[in-house]
Formats: sequence, C-alpha cells, structure tokens
Amino acid sequence: MSGAGQDSNSGTVPVRPGFTFDEAALERWMSAHVSGFGGPLTIEQFKGGQSNPTYKLVTPDRAYVLRRKPPGQLLKGAHAVEREAQVLIGLGKAAFPVPHVHALCTDDNVIGTSFYVMDMVEGRVFWDATLPDVPRDDRPAYYDAMNATIAVLHGVDYVGVGLGDYGKPGNYFERQIGRWSKQYLEDVEAGRDPDMDRLIEWLPANIPPGEETSIVHGDFRIDNMIFHPSEPRILAVLDWELSTLGHPLADFAYHAMMYHMPPHIVAGLAGADLAALNLPSEEEYIAAYCARTGRASIPGYRFYTAFNFFRLAAIFHGIKGRVIRGTAASAQAAERARMFPELARIAWGQAGE
Repeated sequence: MSGAGQDSNSGTVPVRPGFTFDEAALERWMSAHVSGFGGPLTIEQFKGGQSNPTYKLVTPDRAYVLRRKPPGQLLKGAHAVEREAQVLIGLGKAAFPVPHVHALCTDDNVIGTSFYVMDMVEGRVFWDATLPDVPRDDRPAYYDAMNATIAVLHGVDYVGVGLGDYGKPGNYFERQIGRWSKQYLEDVEAGRDPDMDRLIEWLPANIPPGEETSIVHGDFRIDNMIFHPSEPRILAVLDWELSTLGHPLADFAYHAMMYHMPPHIVAGLAGADLAALNLPSEEEYIAAYCARTGRASIPGYRFYTAFNFFRLAAIFHGIKGRVIRGTAASAQAAERARMFPELARIAWGQAGE
C-alpha cells in the first residue's frame, strides 16, 4: 500500500457513498448460507483493498469479512472474486495459512455483485517493511517466516487440492506480458507512458528459458499478510485477486522486489540500511528461498524483477483508469494513480541496467 501508512490503510470506516448495498438482503443470505451465523449484523468498510471493495461484518458472536466485485462497468475478467474464493478453499485443504471461506454468492440480486464471506483473522499487519515496531533482534525471524511461507506456497500440490484448472500451465511470461500490455494499451483514458511502451517491446524478447508451474499469489507483500499478535508467524495471507497457476520465480521476484521498492509506493526497503535494521540482504533472502526450494541459484533474476515492476505499473495504470471513470473503491486510489509513472521508470531501469 502507499506510504501514507497504517493509519490511512488499516481499520474500517462507515461504508463509503457508492459502495452501500441492501444489508437486510445480505443478512438473510448469511442466515441461509453461513453455518452458525446469528445477527444482528453491523457492516463497515475497510480502508484498504482498492480493487475489490472489502467489508467487515460484525455480529454479537464473531466477525467476518466480505469481498465483492466493485459496482459499475468492469474490464472483462477483472475483479473475479469467484477465483479468489476458489483458491482460498483449495489452499485451506493444504493447511496453507488463509482465512476459511464460508460461502460464495454469484447471484447479483443479493447485493448487486458477486461476493464471498470468510473468517476475520485477528493479528498484526505491518505496513512498513523495515518493521519499526518489532524489536531489532526479532526482525530476521519475521522475514524468515515470509520466505518459508512463499516457499511452501510454491510447493503445494495444486492438482491435489482441486486447483488443477486454476490457470494455464506453461508460457506464463508470454501470457502475462500479453495480458498486461493489452490492458494497458486498451485503457485509453489512462494514457500512455514511454517507459511502458519500451517494456512492452523489451520483455518478450528477454524471457529466460525454463518452464515451471505452481500456484502464484501475484501480490505477496508484507502488508498482505496477517501475523500472529506476538510471534513471528503468519496466520493468513490475504488479497489473492491476482493469483493463478504461474511461474514460481515470477512470484518470488515480485515479493523480493521490496528490496528495490520506494517505501512511499508500497511497503519497500529501497534506501534502507539493512544491516543497521538487522534485515537480510536481497542476496541472503534469495539464497534462503533457493535452499528451501532446492535451487542452486536464480539465473535471469533481473528479468523477473523488471517484469514484476512492469506488471505492478500496469496495475497502477488500471487504478488510474478507474479513478478517471469514478469506479475506484479506495480513498488512496488517486494517490496510487499518481505513482504509476514512477513505477514505470523503475521497471525500465531494472530492464536497462
């Protein structure tokens, strides 16, 4: 999330104008579809989660989280909450740390869009990758927990947990570069950028050899995880809207690009004194992942980093388009839209080194 930090991204607010729905209809649906549900129901909206509006559902006994497609005209294939629910259910079978999904609703007549309801997981979210609120000696354990968790994700038997049809194995980079290039080029209202145009030419010509397939999260960042209230342990990985079957090294490099990410864009370490902070270096972090996944090294690593900055820039370009069209769900969306050119510059800088 943006450098505005925890205060602007965490917690809830009253449901924002344009994102309200029939609360009585939701309560009736939950009574019929969520085991153990009992009202009355109070609904608030989370500040973060700009792509798919996210709500906290509070009852006298427990809290739930609802994620829905945003209202308004959507790009085809975007905001597929059905896929999010599918991957959470599958990973739950593998005992991977994700919230339990209670039910999915694809009937637009209930609240106006598809949605799903899952457990509310209580714990800590770190919006600053330097972990200023964690004792210095404890910080390496938090990074090791993230490293171990993404390694476990990439080792999940996706066919065995019912996710064999969750994406297309093979040609991941060709398909992803094509997808994000097309989305960027088609969103005419959001405009063009010379660095993005260069990357669209450079990336397809520089894909490293080798095919691997695993479940990939697509947005594996420290601020998309809920840590245990007092231990260096991840209770839940959130925000699976970009997940698919893909190349694990693309996913890992996206996570590790925190080492090159300015902290004012998303939780990043660029410019930080890692030794003083007692955080692992990028080389150490890569080595730990390689050891856990049986690799000697990651040839072509610079491509993976450039690709991921390009993809994130394309996502922010899409947010810019939604801001222009008035369909962005987050108060921080306009801020992210302004960061798009800087991300594109960083992406091209990685490619052109």
